[in-house]
Amino acid sequence: MKIVFMGTPDFAVESLEAIHEAGHEILMVVSQEDKAKGRKGIIEKTPVKKAAESLGIPVLSTKRLREDRDCIERIRSLAPDCIVVTAFGQILPKEVLDIPRIAPVNVHASLLPRYRGASPIQQAVLMGDKESGITTMRMAEGLDTGDILVQDKLNLEPGETAESLFLKLGTLSRSSIIKTLEELEKGGISPIPQKEEEASYTGIIKKKDGFINWNLEAIVIERKVRGYIPWPNAISILPNGKSFKIWKADVVEEKREALLSLGKIQTEDIEKYLAEKMQEAYIPEEGRGEFFSSKDKKELFVTTGKGLLKVEDLQVEGKNRMPAAEFLRGYVVGDGKKR
Repeated sequence: MKIVFMGTPDFAVESLEAIHEAGHEILMVVSQEDKAKGRKGIIEKTPVKKAAESLGIPVLSTKRLREDRDCIERIRSLAPDCIVVTAFGQILPKEVLDIPRIAPVNVHASLLPRYRGASPIQQAVLMGDKESGITTMRMAEGLDTGDILVQDKLNLEPGETAESLFLKLGTLSRSSIIKTLEELEKGGISPIPQKEEEASYTGIIKKKDGFINWNLEAIVIERKVRGYIPWPNAISILPNGKSFKIWKADVVEEKREALLSLGKIQTEDIEKYLAEKMQEAYIPEEGRGEFFSSKDKKELFVTTGKGLLKVEDLQVEGKNRMPAAEFLRGYVVGDGKKR
């Protein structure tokens, strides 16, 4: 089939490469504009643009497709059989959806109608789901509201992170999109309308979303640690006022009497990190947000709204990631005052 492909991040590269390897004719790739990265603000091409160029496929970059007449007319002139969209980052206008001869197809990283929107992979981990998957749909004007074409499922492993799930779903998306295109070409798919009453939505993740609320249950915080790897990470403040990221944690049941106190998060430090409208909810209640070590100073724990969070790997501001035992060797046990 003749395909126009639209996508932006690494996740979308999997679909692009699979379509190319399957022998479909990719007429053109459309991606978001290149953006400045890092402290030096160096302009970098999107992963999809890099992949398309390496495959010798023409690429157009667009800031806002619905206002880009040149891009829309270029797509129209190519008369594609299908437009395939994977993590493009923009909602397509109706005039673009109407262009392909067979269908506009979207590859989405959830079992729709669950987790429509921008961050379905992270949400599956945050919610403690046992399974996730790839849905291909015939695109409609709404946000991920189109009729379902193909759904492929996979199970989440214990300790699954958003990063590991991205990789697994990216791999799964390869077979899902090829199966979809083959069945569409044969006319062998009967689209299934989504059940609106079962729909849920996810938004764009922001850096502040990673800040930990120790009033929540330990199991919820542990999912946050895994759900926000590799970005923005679960982040909090030590009793000495320094911020730190948690890279690995577990939920444990252990009596507090067996632990050594390291102090607790200070309210004034939280006020420095959070906007005023967020501060009240994040200030730890009595008995929460307190740091402890095991008597041998090899294990680190924090009290929560229910249970203890065992912090296994962390990264203090200005330092590299380290295991808890290494962190505790250099941490002064005391009353929690800055030192």
